[in-house]
Amino acid sequence: MSTPAPIIFSIPDFPTGSEIIARIPLANPQLAIGDLVRFLDSLLASPPETPTYFQLLEHARLPVTFVAEELAKRYLNKPIPLGDIEERFFRQVVLLWLKAAQAYAHCAERSSAQAEAVPPERLASLLHRCIHFTGMAILEHQRARREVPWGLWLDLHGYYGTSEEMHVSTHAIPDILESHTCNTHCAAAYIAFVLSDMAGSYSLSLRDQTLVRRWAVAWSALVGIHPAVPGEALPPFVIDLMQDVALRPTSECLQTDQIRRLDTSRLAIQISHIRQQLKQRIPPSQLALGDDCTPHQCARLLEHLSRQWSQARAARKYRRHATSGITRICTGFEEMHYFISGKEFQQPENVRIYSRHDFENLFSFRFQENPQQVLQFQQERLAATYSVDTWEVVNQSANGFRLVRSVSGRKMVHGQLLALCPHDGERFLLAQATWLMQESKGGLIAGIKALPGLPVAICARQVDLAGESRELYQRAFLLPALESVEAEQSLVVPSGWFKPGRTLEIFTDGAWRVRMKYLLDVGPDFERIGFDIC
Repeated sequence: MSTPAPIIFSIPDFPTGSEIIARIPLANPQLAIGDLVRFLDSLLASPPETPTYFQLLEHARLPVTFVAEELAKRYLNKPIPLGDIEERFFRQVVLLWLKAAQAYAHCAERSSAQAEAVPPERLASLLHRCIHFTGMAILEHQRARREVPWGLWLDLHGYYGTSEEMHVSTHAIPDILESHTCNTHCAAAYIAFVLSDMAGSYSLSLRDQTLVRRWAVAWSALVGIHPAVPGEALPPFVIDLMQDVALRPTSECLQTDQIRRLDTSRLAIQISHIRQQLKQRIPPSQLALGDDCTPHQCARLLEHLSRQWSQARAARKYRRHATSGITRICTGFEEMHYFISGKEFQQPENVRIYSRHDFENLFSFRFQENPQQVLQFQQERLAATYSVDTWEVVNQSANGFRLVRSVSGRKMVHGQLLALCPHDGERFLLAQATWLMQESKGGLIAGIKALPGLPVAICARQVDLAGESRELYQRAFLLPALESVEAEQSLVVPSGWFKPGRTLEIFTDGAWRVRMKYLLDVGPDFERIGFDIC
């Protein structure tokens, strides 16, 4: 079945176009995005005069951004692979970003084809918008943890390279979408997207990605971008305008014609200065970091960025080595508890209430050597209830793995807790997904960090302020202390349990009470807590 041709209409002048934009239902993003794409298609198919064309695109820029951001909320921070509806929303948003970039590029081509001179401010604005919307399509893939498709980085490099050729790369232009400043330029917009990529988006939470983007835009003017001079010392990574990547190792670049190096020395000083001010307990809002982030979050993220953005990446603590094999993974506290303990979870005897079914089983099988032994049919039922996904190992280090998986399998969330049985082991370890990306063909690539120590499946329950514990136990894990890696003993409990100084009751070989001290690790579904025994 062939795809129907897009509906287009004539937009001869600005009043007609502005009236169409005014009728777009912004309160309903699902309808509005279709109207915006048709509007841009109409301009591409039958463009008005160039000044009018540019004015209409500028008029539509705010609605395009608003609708794309609203619709992105339907799929961001969701498990991947996305569902059918979420996938459709993602594709629509990327299409809108690229369609806007295409329209601005078309307007720029028509401007350059005209005999009369184009004002530098308009040319700079057109190329800046091309950079912005193409960069937003790249950023959308990173936020959704999708592999960036072929050609997008080449397009972004091409638009910036054109701004250099036209001598407008640093020409100041207004930008109402950036609240931190009234003016920007092509180089700053381009550098902001490169900085976002340098931060390692696939290893960051969505919240951290948002902060990185905000700071990259605000501080991009501090970064210089310069052509490489033959014989000049270059940083470890450079931009090659003819390659479809953001940065590439300098050692792989044989020619310097299209190479650009980033000077991030001023940015490094800025980050160092802000980190010192945070240590002096100056609030993030007073440092222009935002009023929606905590000092701890800012300090942690700035420590990460100080290495990434200074291009002085820290050496790996543990060396990776290539390997191969099949690793088994399960998720969710129920499955992880079952595979780590090797048995189905039951409430401890001190709180267990036997049901009629329990009594009937004990009576029926009372002559067995162990009346509570799991019967064959129950073992088959458990095997059907609790299952694992299989992943292929690409490489590993002493505390982590790089894994790949085909399209089939369960969904995964960045930062979630999982239990992993290595290809060369028999026991399950607790681990966290710290790097996650879906390939263009649908498979997943994951970076996994193992939590220290062999986990023990236990149960735990919260104690109220009066010191009573009346609720049932829930599944939890105990990680022993490991002196070799300076890891203290810790508890892994469901998300939301941690309260400094509060008491938990855990059950191993008996009931123990512990006092929570601080968070060691946190994810969307768990907390790893340091504790003292009461």
